[in-house]
Amino acid sequence: LVSEGYSQLGYQYVNVDDCWMEKERDATGSLVADKERFPHGMKWLADYVHSKGLKLGIYEDFGTFTCGGYPGSKFYLEKDADTFASWGIDMVKLDGCYSDIEDMEYGYPAMSMYLNQTGRPMLFSCSWPAYIVFYDKIPNYPKIAQYCNIWRNYADIQDSWDSVLGIIEFYGNDTGNFSSVAGPGNFNDPDMIIVGDYGLSYDQQRVQMALWAILSAPLLMSVDLRNVKNESKALLQNDYIIRVNQDYHGMQGRRIVKQGPFEVWVKYMGLDAKTTAFAFLNLNEGGAPIEVSFPVVKLGMKEAEGYNVTDAFTGQWLGILKPNDIINATVNPTGVWMGVAYFDC
Repeated sequence: LVSEGYSQLGYQYVNVDDCWMEKERDATGSLVADKERFPHGMKWLADYVHSKGLKLGIYEDFGTFTCGGYPGSKFYLEKDADTFASWGIDMVKLDGCYSDIEDMEYGYPAMSMYLNQTGRPMLFSCSWPAYIVFYDKIPNYPKIAQYCNIWRNYADIQDSWDSVLGIIEFYGNDTGNFSSVAGPGNFNDPDMIIVGDYGLSYDQQRVQMALWAILSAPLLMSVDLRNVKNESKALLQNDYIIRVNQDYHGMQGRRIVKQGPFEVWVKYMGLDAKTTAFAFLNLNEGGAPIEVSFPVVKLGMKEAEGYNVTDAFTGQWLGILKPNDIINATVNPTGVWMGVAYFDC
């Protein structure tokens, strides 16, 4: 992360997932790191990560057990929050296995309170809405946004195009209007970036980077950075795409057109929401690229003075376009064309 430039671009969390702990708590009821895999303990690991200018995230579960069968935090929320703070943890993901969704209504806010009471800043990642969605219910997103910094609301991502496509469809449908509650301090989390793994073509990797940027999604990589291909590394480190993702206004983009395999997504950026990132998706899995001609005004860009338009992946300036103009683009199968229109007047 540090030596190859990822941290300088904003990738700062190193997160330990499930199964990091011993199968039993100690005599005081405290969690204990697996003594073989983490012989120095989590405090030592956090200190090491911090020495690199990075942050350490950890996994727990609201239920009686984690999804992997390790001790859960139910009945130990305050103790675990205090433990994480004493170790120097910077992010806590709280999953929802082995628990009832009715209990989550109270349990996740309680954990939020206990984390805050420690006085240590810890980003709180909740799986609360994902379990509610699993039971075909609509989460109370405004309430979730009060207590969680980021939250998962769909199934775990897999290393496949079908998995990415399912997430895109879920976020495009926006059931429950969850996009409306996204903003600084609270974001929807469509799950990890799998760019650089084995399940996506190059074009499909571009789609994931583009859409996660449009969605203002957390960019948490799931890839062996020691062996990532150069083309994938370039996508993960694409500063133009990261700037769209990290726009300080934090507005989540939305799908505005779905016509068969063709989709249009937009994200309005800046405090005046007049700069626009937009993406044309071609979800056909075969055949030739499609030629797109799309009116600028239909992207919500109505300023008569016009917009400076750039290619979002290369930063190349494409010209000044006004509301009555047409944007032309070629989009590969299972591919994306993405632009950014800056209103500079």
